[in-house]
Amino acid sequence: MKKSILFLSAAVGLLATTSCQNFKKGDGGLEYNIVKDAGAEKAQAGDLLSVDMIVTSDRKDSLLQSTYDIGLPQIVNIAPDSIPGLYAGDYNSMFKMLGEGDSAVFRLNLDTMAAKTGQPKPEFADHYATFKVKVRKHFRKGDLTDSALYAQIDEYFKAEIETLKQAEEGKLANYISKNKLEPKKTDSGLQYIVKEEGSGNKAVVGDTVVVNYTGSLVNGKIFDTNNAETAKKENTFNPMRQYEPIRFRVGHDPVIQGWTEGLQLLNKGSKATLLVPSSIGYGERGGGTIPPYAPLVFDVELVDIIPGPTEAPADSAAVN
Repeated sequence: MKKSILFLSAAVGLLATTSCQNFKKGDGGLEYNIVKDAGAEKAQAGDLLSVDMIVTSDRKDSLLQSTYDIGLPQIVNIAPDSIPGLYAGDYNSMFKMLGEGDSAVFRLNLDTMAAKTGQPKPEFADHYATFKVKVRKHFRKGDLTDSALYAQIDEYFKAEIETLKQAEEGKLANYISKNKLEPKKTDSGLQYIVKEEGSGNKAVVGDTVVVNYTGSLVNGKIFDTNNAETAKKENTFNPMRQYEPIRFRVGHDPVIQGWTEGLQLLNKGSKATLLVPSSIGYGERGGGTIPPYAPLVFDVELVDIIPGPTEAPADSAAVN
Protein backbone atom coordinates (compact mmCIF):
# COMPACT_ATOMS: atom_id res chain seq x y z
CA MET A 1 0.00 0.00 0.00
CA LYS A 2 1.46 3.33 -1.00
CA LYS A 3 1.84 6.00 1.59
CA SER A 4 -1.37 7.96 1.70
CA ILE A 5 -3.49 10.06 4.01
CA LEU A 6 -6.71 8.22 3.24
CA PHE A 7 -6.83 6.73 6.73
CA LEU A 8 -6.74 10.09 8.45
CA SER A 9 -9.62 11.68 10.28
CA ALA A 10 -12.34 13.66 8.54
CA ALA A 11 -10.80 16.87 9.80
CA VAL A 12 -7.52 16.07 8.11
CA GLY A 13 -9.35 15.04 4.98
CA LEU A 14 -10.84 18.53 4.91
CA LEU A 15 -7.34 19.98 4.98
CA ALA A 16 -6.31 17.74 2.10
CA THR A 17 -9.05 19.12 -0.13
CA THR A 18 -7.53 22.58 0.09
CA SER A 19 -4.74 21.60 -2.29
CA CYS A 20 -6.95 22.63 -5.20
CA GLN A 21 -7.98 25.97 -3.68
CA ASN A 22 -6.36 29.35 -4.05
CA PHE A 23 -3.51 30.30 -1.76
CA LYS A 24 -2.76 33.78 -0.52
CA LYS A 25 0.72 35.12 -1.13
CA GLY A 26 2.96 36.00 1.80
CA ASP A 27 6.53 37.17 2.32
CA GLY A 28 9.40 35.15 0.94
CA GLY A 29 7.24 33.26 -1.54
CA LEU A 30 5.24 31.65 1.27
CA GLU A 31 1.73 30.67 0.21
CA TYR A 32 -1.01 29.96 2.74
CA ASN A 33 -4.65 29.06 3.13
CA ILE A 34 -6.17 29.49 6.61
CA VAL A 35 -8.77 26.71 6.66
CA LYS A 36 -10.06 27.57 10.12
CA ASP A 37 -9.43 30.62 12.29
CA ALA A 38 -10.70 29.83 15.79
CA GLY A 39 -10.15 33.43 16.85
CA ALA A 40 -7.57 32.57 19.51
CA GLU A 41 -4.39 34.51 20.24
CA LYS A 42 -1.65 33.76 17.70
CA ALA A 43 1.69 32.25 18.66
CA GLN A 44 4.59 34.53 19.51
CA ALA A 45 8.32 34.06 19.92
CA GLY A 46 9.03 31.74 22.84
CA ASP A 47 5.65 30.01 22.65
CA LEU A 48 5.14 26.35 21.83
CA LEU A 49 2.43 24.80 19.70
CA SER A 50 1.20 21.22 19.79
CA VAL A 51 0.24 20.39 16.21
CA ASP A 52 -0.97 17.60 14.00
CA MET A 53 0.90 17.95 10.73
CA ILE A 54 1.30 16.32 7.33
CA VAL A 55 4.29 17.31 5.18
CA THR A 56 4.45 16.55 1.47
CA SER A 57 6.56 17.76 -1.45
CA ASP A 58 5.56 18.75 -4.98
CA ARG A 59 6.47 15.31 -6.29
CA LYS A 60 4.21 12.29 -6.77
CA ASP A 61 3.76 9.99 -3.76
CA SER A 62 5.68 12.48 -1.69
CA LEU A 63 4.47 12.06 1.88
CA LEU A 64 7.46 13.13 3.96
CA GLN A 65 6.03 13.16 7.46
CA SER A 66 2.73 12.64 9.25
CA THR A 67 2.13 12.91 12.98
CA TYR A 68 -0.94 10.75 12.40
CA ASP A 69 1.30 7.77 11.69
CA ILE A 70 2.50 7.70 15.31
CA GLY A 71 -0.63 9.11 16.92
CA LEU A 72 1.18 11.84 18.81
CA PRO A 73 1.35 15.57 18.02
CA GLN A 74 4.55 17.46 17.25
CA ILE A 75 5.75 20.33 19.42
CA VAL A 76 6.80 23.41 17.43
CA ASN A 77 8.97 26.01 19.15
CA ILE A 78 8.34 29.55 17.90
CA ALA A 79 11.77 31.11 17.57
CA PRO A 80 12.61 34.84 17.81
CA ASP A 81 13.16 36.57 14.47
CA SER A 82 16.63 37.60 15.67
CA ILE A 83 18.00 34.08 15.31
CA PRO A 84 20.42 33.90 12.35
CA GLY A 85 19.02 32.13 9.29
CA LEU A 86 15.39 33.05 9.90
CA TYR A 87 13.60 35.19 7.33
CA ALA A 88 10.11 36.43 6.55
CA GLY A 89 8.18 33.59 4.92
CA ASP A 90 10.15 30.73 6.45
CA TYR A 91 9.03 27.69 8.48
CA ASN A 92 8.92 29.76 11.67
CA SER A 93 6.72 32.38 10.00
CA MET A 94 4.03 29.82 9.25
CA PHE A 95 3.33 28.96 12.85
CA LYS A 96 3.25 32.60 13.98
CA MET A 97 0.07 32.88 11.91
CA LEU A 98 -1.69 30.25 14.05
CA GLY A 99 -3.30 29.89 17.45
CA GLU A 100 -5.11 27.16 19.35
CA GLY A 101 -7.82 25.49 17.27
CA ASP A 102 -6.59 26.94 13.96
CA SER A 103 -5.86 24.87 10.88
CA ALA A 104 -4.10 25.87 7.69
CA VAL A 105 -2.18 24.74 4.63
CA PHE A 106 1.21 26.32 3.81
CA ARG A 107 3.43 26.02 0.77
CA LEU A 108 7.03 26.81 1.70
CA ASN A 109 9.12 28.08 -1.21
CA LEU A 110 12.32 26.04 -1.18
CA ASP A 111 14.06 28.21 -3.78
CA THR A 112 13.64 31.21 -1.47
CA MET A 113 14.82 29.14 1.49
CA ALA A 114 18.00 28.14 -0.34
CA ALA A 115 18.68 31.73 -1.41
CA LYS A 116 18.03 33.22 2.05
CA THR A 117 19.94 30.63 4.08
CA GLY A 118 22.76 29.85 1.66
CA GLN A 119 22.02 26.15 2.07
CA PRO A 120 21.40 23.68 -0.78
CA LYS A 121 17.79 23.10 -1.72
CA PRO A 122 16.46 19.82 -0.27
CA GLU A 123 16.48 16.90 -2.68
CA PHE A 124 13.02 15.66 -1.70
CA ALA A 125 11.16 18.37 -3.65
CA ASP A 126 11.36 20.52 -6.77
CA HIS A 127 10.10 23.89 -5.56
CA TYR A 128 7.69 23.52 -2.63
CA ALA A 129 7.04 21.65 0.59
CA THR A 130 3.41 21.65 1.72
CA PHE A 131 2.44 21.65 5.39
CA LYS A 132 -1.10 20.79 6.48
CA VAL A 133 -1.34 21.89 10.08
CA LYS A 134 -3.94 21.68 12.83
CA VAL A 135 -3.11 23.28 16.19
CA ARG A 136 -4.15 21.23 19.19
CA LYS A 137 -2.82 23.42 21.98
CA HIS A 138 -0.96 26.71 22.45
CA PHE A 139 1.57 26.93 25.28
CA ARG A 140 2.32 30.60 26.01
CA LYS A 141 5.75 31.53 27.29
CA GLY A 142 4.77 34.87 28.82
CA ASP A 143 6.63 35.30 32.12
CA LEU A 144 7.13 31.56 32.63
CA THR A 145 10.62 30.18 33.11
CA ASP A 146 11.77 27.62 30.57
CA SER A 147 11.53 24.89 33.21
CA ALA A 148 7.93 25.83 34.05
CA LEU A 149 6.98 25.93 30.36
CA TYR A 150 8.49 22.55 29.62
CA ALA A 151 6.91 21.07 32.73
CA GLN A 152 3.57 21.85 31.07
CA ILE A 153 4.73 20.04 27.94
CA ASP A 154 5.81 17.04 30.00
CA GLU A 155 2.42 16.77 31.69
CA TYR A 156 0.68 17.23 28.37
CA PHE A 157 2.57 14.34 26.76
CA LYS A 158 2.01 12.09 29.76
CA ALA A 159 -1.73 12.53 29.18
CA GLU A 160 -1.35 11.91 25.43
CA ILE A 161 0.60 8.71 26.03
CA GLU A 162 -1.96 7.54 28.59
CA THR A 163 -4.60 8.02 25.87
CA LEU A 164 -2.59 5.76 23.57
CA LYS A 165 -2.34 3.17 26.33
CA GLN A 166 -6.07 3.13 26.92
CA ALA A 167 -6.77 2.89 23.18
CA GLU A 168 -4.44 -0.02 22.42
CA GLU A 169 -6.83 -2.89 23.09
CA GLY A 170 -9.55 -1.28 20.99
CA LYS A 171 -7.18 -0.64 18.09
CA LEU A 172 -6.18 -4.29 17.96
CA ALA A 173 -9.78 -5.48 18.25
CA ASN A 174 -10.85 -3.14 15.46
CA TYR A 175 -8.02 -4.39 13.23
CA ILE A 176 -9.08 -8.01 13.77
CA SER A 177 -12.73 -7.19 13.11
CA LYS A 178 -12.05 -5.04 10.04
CA ASN A 179 -9.89 -7.72 8.44
CA LYS A 180 -12.24 -10.55 9.47
CA LEU A 181 -9.44 -12.45 11.20
CA GLU A 182 -9.83 -15.43 13.54
CA PRO A 183 -6.49 -15.54 15.35
CA LYS A 184 -5.33 -17.96 18.00
CA LYS A 185 -4.21 -16.32 21.24
CA THR A 186 -1.48 -17.26 23.70
CA ASP A 187 -1.20 -16.49 27.41
CA SER A 188 1.15 -13.57 26.69
CA GLY A 189 -1.47 -11.81 24.55
CA LEU A 190 0.19 -12.71 21.25
CA GLN A 191 -2.35 -13.50 18.52
CA TYR A 192 -1.44 -15.28 15.31
CA ILE A 193 -2.88 -16.62 12.09
CA VAL A 194 -1.03 -19.32 10.15
CA LYS A 195 -1.77 -18.53 6.51
CA GLU A 196 0.38 -21.29 5.00
CA GLU A 197 1.48 -24.32 7.01
CA GLY A 198 5.06 -25.48 6.69
CA SER A 199 6.48 -28.87 7.58
CA GLY A 200 8.98 -30.44 9.93
CA ASN A 201 9.89 -29.47 13.45
CA LYS A 202 9.23 -26.10 15.01
CA ALA A 203 12.00 -23.79 16.13
CA VAL A 204 13.16 -24.03 19.74
CA VAL A 205 15.41 -21.90 21.92
CA GLY A 206 18.94 -22.09 20.57
CA ASP A 207 17.93 -22.59 16.95
CA THR A 208 18.68 -19.94 14.33
CA VAL A 209 15.66 -18.85 12.33
CA VAL A 210 15.77 -17.27 8.88
CA VAL A 211 12.83 -14.95 8.35
CA ASN A 212 11.23 -12.68 5.76
CA TYR A 213 9.01 -10.06 7.32
CA THR A 214 6.98 -6.88 6.95
CA GLY A 215 6.01 -4.95 10.08
CA SER A 216 3.18 -2.43 10.18
CA LEU A 217 1.02 -0.47 12.58
CA VAL A 218 -2.67 -1.34 12.74
CA ASN A 219 -3.43 1.73 10.59
CA GLY A 220 -1.54 0.09 7.72
CA LYS A 221 1.64 2.15 8.00
CA ILE A 222 4.62 -0.10 7.25
CA PHE A 223 7.57 0.73 9.50
CA ASP A 224 10.03 -1.97 8.42
CA THR A 225 10.45 -4.74 5.85
CA ASN A 226 13.22 -6.82 4.34
CA ASN A 227 11.28 -7.01 1.06
CA ALA A 228 12.85 -4.61 -1.45
CA GLU A 229 9.72 -4.32 -3.62
CA THR A 230 7.57 -3.48 -0.62
CA ALA A 231 10.09 -0.87 0.50
CA LYS A 232 10.03 0.72 -2.96
CA LYS A 233 6.23 0.89 -2.95
CA GLU A 234 6.37 2.57 0.46
CA ASN A 235 9.07 5.02 -0.70
CA THR A 236 11.33 3.77 2.10
CA PHE A 237 13.81 1.85 -0.04
CA ASN A 238 17.38 2.27 1.18
CA PRO A 239 19.98 1.40 -1.50
CA MET A 240 22.60 1.01 1.25
CA ARG A 241 20.63 -1.77 2.91
CA GLN A 242 20.79 -5.44 2.00
CA TYR A 243 17.23 -6.73 1.54
CA GLU A 244 17.59 -10.36 2.52
CA PRO A 245 16.10 -12.70 5.15
CA ILE A 246 17.00 -11.79 8.71
CA ARG A 247 18.70 -14.36 10.93
CA PHE A 248 18.62 -14.56 14.70
CA ARG A 249 19.15 -17.20 17.34
CA VAL A 250 15.97 -17.81 19.28
CA GLY A 251 16.27 -16.89 22.95
CA HIS A 252 19.78 -15.50 22.49
CA ASP A 253 19.71 -12.57 20.07
CA PRO A 254 17.83 -9.43 21.14
CA VAL A 255 14.45 -9.29 19.41
CA ILE A 256 11.04 -8.43 20.83
CA GLN A 257 9.32 -11.09 22.90
CA GLY A 258 6.52 -11.32 20.33
CA TRP A 259 9.01 -12.61 17.77
CA THR A 260 10.77 -14.99 20.15
CA GLU A 261 7.44 -16.55 21.06
CA GLY A 262 5.70 -16.31 17.71
CA LEU A 263 8.35 -17.92 15.56
CA GLN A 264 8.49 -20.94 17.87
CA LEU A 265 4.87 -21.62 16.90
CA LEU A 266 5.77 -22.14 13.24
CA ASN A 267 7.24 -24.93 11.11
CA LYS A 268 9.85 -24.30 8.47
CA GLY A 269 8.19 -22.78 5.41
CA SER A 270 5.20 -21.42 7.32
CA LYS A 271 3.72 -18.03 6.52
CA ALA A 272 1.83 -16.28 9.29
CA THR A 273 0.59 -13.00 10.68
CA LEU A 274 1.65 -12.14 14.22
CA LEU A 275 -0.45 -9.59 16.13
CA VAL A 276 1.85 -8.28 18.84
CA PRO A 277 0.56 -6.15 21.74
CA SER A 278 2.97 -3.54 23.06
CA SER A 279 3.54 -5.55 26.26
CA ILE A 280 5.58 -8.03 24.18
CA GLY A 281 6.58 -5.47 21.55
CA TYR A 282 8.11 -2.04 22.05
CA GLY A 283 6.17 -1.18 25.20
CA GLU A 284 5.52 2.23 26.67
CA ARG A 285 8.49 3.86 24.96
CA GLY A 286 7.99 2.70 21.39
CA GLY A 287 10.95 2.92 19.05
CA GLY A 288 11.80 4.92 15.94
CA THR A 289 8.54 5.39 14.05
CA ILE A 290 6.72 3.01 16.41
CA PRO A 291 4.58 4.92 18.92
CA PRO A 292 4.28 4.09 22.62
CA TYR A 293 1.71 1.38 23.37
CA ALA A 294 1.47 0.42 19.70
CA PRO A 295 0.07 -2.99 18.74
CA LEU A 296 2.03 -4.31 15.78
CA VAL A 297 1.27 -6.54 12.80
CA PHE A 298 4.04 -8.73 11.38
CA ASP A 299 3.61 -10.77 8.21
CA VAL A 300 6.37 -13.37 8.46
CA GLU A 301 7.71 -16.27 6.46
CA LEU A 302 9.90 -18.78 8.31
CA VAL A 303 12.32 -19.57 5.48
CA ASP A 304 14.58 -21.92 7.41
CA ILE A 305 15.39 -23.31 10.85
CA ILE A 306 19.04 -24.04 11.59
CA PRO A 307 19.34 -26.34 14.62
CA GLY A 308 21.31 -24.91 17.51
CA PRO A 309 24.56 -26.44 18.75
CA THR A 310 24.18 -29.71 20.65
CA GLU A 311 25.68 -29.42 24.10
CA ALA A 312 28.24 -32.02 24.92
CA PRO A 313 27.46 -34.35 27.84
CA ALA A 314 28.84 -33.14 31.19
CA ASP A 315 31.15 -36.20 31.55
CA SER A 316 32.65 -35.96 28.08
CA ALA A 317 36.20 -34.99 29.10
CA ALA A 318 38.90 -34.76 26.49
CA VAL A 319 41.16 -37.82 26.21
CA ASN A 320 44.85 -37.06 26.74
